[in-house]
Amino acid sequence: MRSEETSGPPPGLTAVLRTPARAAEPLFAQAPKRWQRRLPYAVLVVAVLSLLPSTITVLTNDYKAGGGWAGALGVAQTLPLLLAPTRPMLAWGLVLGADTIGALVLVHADRITGQTWPWTPMVIVGYLLLMACLGLRESIRTLVGVWLATGVVGLLIGFFQPDGVTNTHALLFVLAGVMLVVTGALRGVGDAQRRVAEQESISEAERAGRTLLEERARIARELHDVVAHHMSVITVQADSAPYRLPDMSEEVRQEFTAIAASARESLGEMRRLLVVLRGDGADGERAPQPGLARVQQLVEATVRAGLPVELSMTARAARAAEAVPAVDLSAYRIVQEALANVVRHAPGATTRVSVRHDAGAADDVLVLVVNGRARSAPVHLEGPGTGHGLIGMRERVRLTGGTLDTGPLPDGGFRVAARLPLHPPAEESS
Repeated sequence: MRSEETSGPPPGLTAVLRTPARAAEPLFAQAPKRWQRRLPYAVLVVAVLSLLPSTITVLTNDYKAGGGWAGALGVAQTLPLLLAPTRPMLAWGLVLGADTIGALVLVHADRITGQTWPWTPMVIVGYLLLMACLGLRESIRTLVGVWLATGVVGLLIGFFQPDGVTNTHALLFVLAGVMLVVTGALRGVGDAQRRVAEQESISEAERAGRTLLEERARIARELHDVVAHHMSVITVQADSAPYRLPDMSEEVRQEFTAIAASARESLGEMRRLLVVLRGDGADGERAPQPGLARVQQLVEATVRAGLPVELSMTARAARAAEAVPAVDLSAYRIVQEALANVVRHAPGATTRVSVRHDAGAADDVLVLVVNGRARSAPVHLEGPGTGHGLIGMRERVRLTGGTLDTGPLPDGGFRVAARLPLHPPAEESS
């Protein structure tokens, strides 16, 4: 048997590629590892350190642009890339403006013939890095606008194209579109996985809450059946007291009448409450509630289902629990749910069930269910089990003021140990 707990998916691509929640939040800020969070800065720093001197050298030596213009354009076209992890739209505006000015300046360069224009190779590399940062954090509408703006600027600059150059406008337009599509798709995958993980977490929390409420309602229905029996006995005894004890005084007779009336009224309130709790009108829950007297039958049915079970229960424990109906019912349900979990999660495992009475100072009923390692694959049932596993056990133990200890064993088995006090301590008055 195993605990019925689930855990969310491990952090990975979902956290790394998720869109930053705030405008100034760095790219990959939700990544689980430090090196992943620092990766965008490292890549862009290396890119700037490589592109800056390359741009100055190429503009100076190949295009024969002035040294001042080459240095200014190199700084303006590369340094804004450092803003891309946090403010990519600002970086894009600065880079596109610097690239446009650079293209216009190169029109008058001394050796423009035979070179690439309007976008130099360094401009294309830096622009593609910027498109990657944009695609990983901006919306589809924004990405489409950036891509169209890139094409429009290239078309407008084309009116100033000098003779003898290799036009790179179409190349950058196509490569930028591909980069935006690829990175945007990766970002979409990360966001989709994050939303699925969040929905699974919400659904799991809702299922756990619903399970808890269902188990509490079930316990309330069972307690009604137990308490209603005693209230009926009180009513009958109070009504028959004048006939069984004819010599009682009139005051005592009136007192018994008042007791019978109060018990009858309380019983009516409980029956109305039961109508609300049962809701579905299920007749099966109107049957008498089981107790430890039926554990032997439960074990025999489990053995017939193919699970080797050994039962050790003293008659003293059964009699002690029977005197406290809540304990009697809770002990039976704990054994029932524990065996059901063994059948589901550890089929074929050798199981020992022990129920005994500790007549010491605590005066408890001790329930112990221990199973070994599963001998076959777990059974996945589509329908509901006999209860709600460990949640139901905890609720029943808490109801009686007892304790529950569950957990795996070193040999691969599982243990359920419950201590149900027959005389729980009275609650302190507030």
